[in-house]
Amino acid sequence: MYIRRALEPVVRRYSEHFKVVVVTGPRQVGKTTMLKHLMDEDAEKGVERAYVTLDNTAILQTAKEDPALFLQRYRPPVLIDEIQKAPELLPYIKELVDSSDRMGTVWLTGSQPFHLMKGVSESLAGRVGIIEMLGLSNAEIEGVPSRPFSSDPEYFMSRIRESSALDVVEVYDRISAGSLPGIRALPDDLRPGAYESYLETYIMRDIRDLSQIGDELKFRRFITACAALTSKSVVYAELARIADIDEKTAKAWLSLLVSSYMVKVIEPYANNLLKRLSKQPMLHFLDTGLAAYLTGWSSPRALEAGAMGGQVFETYAFGEIYKSFLNAGCRAPLFFFRNNDKKEIDLLLEQDGILYPVEVKKTASPSKKDTRNLHALDPVAADDVPADLLAFKREIGCGCILCMARDTFPVSERAWAFPIWAV
Repeated sequence: MYIRRALEPVVRRYSEHFKVVVVTGPRQVGKTTMLKHLMDEDAEKGVERAYVTLDNTAILQTAKEDPALFLQRYRPPVLIDEIQKAPELLPYIKELVDSSDRMGTVWLTGSQPFHLMKGVSESLAGRVGIIEMLGLSNAEIEGVPSRPFSSDPEYFMSRIRESSALDVVEVYDRISAGSLPGIRALPDDLRPGAYESYLETYIMRDIRDLSQIGDELKFRRFITACAALTSKSVVYAELARIADIDEKTAKAWLSLLVSSYMVKVIEPYANNLLKRLSKQPMLHFLDTGLAAYLTGWSSPRALEAGAMGGQVFETYAFGEIYKSFLNAGCRAPLFFFRNNDKKEIDLLLEQDGILYPVEVKKTASPSKKDTRNLHALDPVAADDVPADLLAFKREIGCGCILCMARDTFPVSERAWAFPIWAV
């Protein structure tokens, strides 16, 4: 059964304003399925769009060796799947769309960030709208409206009314099932085999396309190390030690995982009014089901009760907030905060000169003590900021304790409790 995706109206809007629309994201998150669904809706209105995938070896050969002939066969309006396999097409697509004033005639998908594809900046600058798509969000699974996360009591109250409450067992069922539509639809006992096939068929193959990996066993060990360290600071020496590689290789391999949409690296918040801040970024695995499989958790119950229960809950919370912005076609203004006094805030949103702190706690009974680290941000809002540092002054908005509560309510003058299932 097709699950309606939050990005559908974004694709429609981009198609009204850009000649080329690109949907990028990991393999198997539903990019092509969503676009084909939109094609079917258009076909009912009499607008036919051709479809071609570059996963087909014979078609790919034509696209690479004779792009002009390829585009004679698959003329706009057209959907071309996995465009990163044939960047040779991009200059010819430019010529084609420049010959017409029509918008949205070329749809492309890719499983690499579009800015990494060769020739894009020269070929399609100013003509392309780029949309990032990840796996299913909780809102999409529930069939409720998707909106960018906001640390605001009005947002909290409205989301509670729209959402169905989940208990901790149901939340970890979702965490363990992951966000890839095809895999999460399988029975529990078939998912491990599906994840192994996903790793071998897509991830390892795509990585080989991006770079020469000399030792695939070590690279697999490196991926597993990243999964085990999700929601932790990136320490290259530790990743290198686990995978038995050097730090330079660890940095290169982590970059490959970012380029393949397996992980997201979050930068630490920096502000000249805050002293002694940690400069280490934080790593989040983008599919919690894959992270659980790689680290050997055999069931949602074992995962919830195990050593990684809190880590993966925090990564799940990050993913839901991150997807809420991407699904609206917005940049996610997310950072994390840690100073050298070990005070840490899991997520920090910065919007319009206001900082919104978010703490993630796997608890059903959040309390005022869960907000104690929020005071570490006070210097950015002080009244006595020196004149030469006024540009760094910020307001501090309502904080949020993202947790397993059954409702939303204020836990202190600084923050509200808000359940993870309502994001």
